[in-house]
Amino acid sequence: MTVLPQELRPQRVPPREISHDDLQLLRLLATGLPMDAVARRLQLSERTVRRRTRLICDRLGFSTAIEAIVWAARRGLV
Repeated sequence: MTVLPQELRPQRVPPREISHDDLQLLRLLATGLPMDAVARRLQLSERTVRRRTRLICDRLGFSTAIEAIVWAARRGLV
């Protein structure tokens, strides 16, 4: 496994910068619900859920929702 120099590593956002809505979305995704079911629970469109998930991943420096969920789980956020 190659370790990147600090300046090339993705920046991680401290938990205080994760909104309540972001955490709620990550919690629902962590349960294994498909995007359409998460959208129904949050009373949003599936497109909005996908966009918000992408924004959360971008903000946290991850390429997949799974990585964001694992990150949050390791910190006891989900």
